[in-house]
Amino acid sequence: MRRTTSPFSLVILGIGAFLLVLAPMLAWYVEPRAKRTPTDIDTITIFKGKGSYFDTKKIKTVHDRNLTITRQVRGDVAESEKSGRAVWDVSTSVDPDKSLPAASPHDSLQWTMERWVTDRKTNKPVHCCGEKPYFEGEAYLKFPFDVEKRSYRWWDSTLGATVPLEYRGTKKIQGYEGHRFTGTVKAAKVGTRQVPGRMVGQPKKSQVIADEFYANHGIELVADPRTGRIIYAAIGPRKTLRAPGSDKDATVLLDSKRIAFTPATQKAQVKLAKDDSERLELVGETLPVAAGALGAALAAVGIVLVVRGRKADGANGSGGHGGQGGHDGHGGPGSPGDSAEPGRPNAEPSRSALHPSTM
Repeated sequence: MRRTTSPFSLVILGIGAFLLVLAPMLAWYVEPRAKRTPTDIDTITIFKGKGSYFDTKKIKTVHDRNLTITRQVRGDVAESEKSGRAVWDVSTSVDPDKSLPAASPHDSLQWTMERWVTDRKTNKPVHCCGEKPYFEGEAYLKFPFDVEKRSYRWWDSTLGATVPLEYRGTKKIQGYEGHRFTGTVKAAKVGTRQVPGRMVGQPKKSQVIADEFYANHGIELVADPRTGRIIYAAIGPRKTLRAPGSDKDATVLLDSKRIAFTPATQKAQVKLAKDDSERLELVGETLPVAAGALGAALAAVGIVLVVRGRKADGANGSGGHGGQGGHDGHGGPGSPGDSAEPGRPNAEPSRSALHPSTM
């Protein structure tokens, strides 16, 4: 009887081939498509520090006060799905202790509302979907995926322009390592404001169109290398008023050497970055390598089993043919050992007649 290749060997070979095809698909097709800026985001980050601000009730600048910056980023899922972009609404408020908790952002010392629209793959600004104000640069609320060790152009909303951030090596935040970037902003005019003349050293004038200047003592951002999520941020904003045409600050509206992510915000951002990074690593590295290695091993085992099965089939086929040849050699006409004597009753049948190859 002829033996066939074992179904088990074919199954093993098939699984191995499937895993070998799956491995590059995970690395080259699935993982790049997983690197997309989320659209259903809803996060709050909090900065705290000390500084000075202009107290409108006291009509003077007060110093060495606690300052809190609260930023909420909420994705517009409907608009994102419609446009194919990441559409984020960003609310930022600055508060001293006396306005916390603010019943409304309008009660804050400063409050802004922005709409940030980016390409989900590259993180570059996309000018659509009610973007406000106009943005440029490479980094703002996050860095691009796979952060490089180079300078990036960071968008500063107060300045209304990009600021170069230099790569400064790595830094651990809550035990998690990220890429560190730093930069500063020199004092620059960002607008004008009508104020009482005495606020800018011109007490004889009731109202003056003063120049508003902005600077930043220092910007420090630490980003997760894989996802680009910012796990630590610190800024040093300074906003002042100057008399028209003057090069000297007359009134400080806001000034802080350093306002940074609170420990709670750091932990939350690190957790989000770590979870997202591990998922991307699983899809882009761990699973492709494991699938490739296991697929190669199973394919090799399957091939060996198939080849052995075919050799066994060949051996069985040759043996049957040799037996038939023996029958021809010993049981044919004229063979003295197997021919029955004439007239002998109950002649013994030939042994070759019972050979399995003739059944």
